Amino acid sequence: MVQIPKQSAPSAPAQRTVPTSADVARLAGVSRATVSYVLNNTSAVRISEPTRRRVHEAAKELGYVPHAAARSLRAGHSRMVLMPAPSMPMGPLYTQFFNELQWALSRLDYTVVQHGSVGLHDDEAARVWAELRPVAVLVPGSRLGPEGVAVLKGSGARAVVTMGPERVEGAHALLMDHERVGHCAGAHLVARGRRRIGVVMPREAGLDTVSRPRLEGVRHALHGTDATVTELPLAYEEQAAAKLAARWRSLGLDAVFAYNDEYAMLLTRALQDEGIGIPDETAVIGADDLMLGRLLRPRLSTVHIELPSGRDLAELVDRVVREPGAATETHEALDARIVHRESS
Repeated sequence: MVQIPKQSAPSAPAQRTVPTSADVARLAGVSRATVSYVLNNTSAVRISEPTRRRVHEAAKELGYVPHAAARSLRAGHSRMVLMPAPSMPMGPLYTQFFNELQWALSRLDYTVVQHGSVGLHDDEAARVWAELRPVAVLVPGSRLGPEGVAVLKGSGARAVVTMGPERVEGAHALLMDHERVGHCAGAHLVARGRRRIGVVMPREAGLDTVSRPRLEGVRHALHGTDATVTELPLAYEEQAAAKLAARWRSLGLDAVFAYNDEYAMLLTRALQDEGIGIPDETAVIGADDLMLGRLLRPRLSTVHIELPSGRDLAELVDRVVREPGAATETHEALDARIVHRESS
């Protein structure tokens, strides 16, 4: 019987020691307090630029990263700003706004965390967000009520900011009134002599929180005139646009507000494929003023939407975090104006 010699188990690799602020201080030739001041961007203490450079270089060399939880304990609150993931598709305009906001918050030494809370609603979502103990929560859309605000503040959130059509008790509000967008489009089309106006209503989930107010804005713009409104449900698909275009003449419409520029471009191409002249037979207008709309032929008329700058919102969040007892504020955060081009 052949005896197979036993092999010793491979030795486990030595666990790498996690660098500490003391290691950074030794390498940089400074105190641990100085390391803390530099890496936490403490403005109350003046540190020379060469010293700051040495600390950052030492931290980079050692692979040292400050401990967020420890920093929160020292400060009495976290530096986390929580942003729930949008419940609807975000177009280029809003993507740019949120990217600018995150950049501005990071410059103020906040950590922005986007929370995937799909399927959670209202105060249920607030309880989940509160578990992370954010210092601020920025909530897009109509996803939070007064009870949810109370839950968040009770868990330590100093700033709760909503970005939607209505203010919520206890929260700072950036009012996004999309009726203005529809009103601009409707008033423009009526002024151009159009009287049978279609309004595209996207079938995509979540967009009704924006499309419904825009539809109401068109209705208000047409109030007191002889113009009519026809709702046009439309999925963002080439085949769906082709089907709508195929029955366009039977609808008897002479204009369409296509919800936004992306739907307007989709529908424009389908109408042109059906031989429908734009703007002779049908005027088309979108919203968002995307660059692609200017490249379309005919060039796309649109509603230019002005959102607050991400930097301004970041500064509001920072001010509220530093002064949590200040009265809540409400700001009109969406403005709209017509950009008239060839399509209308």
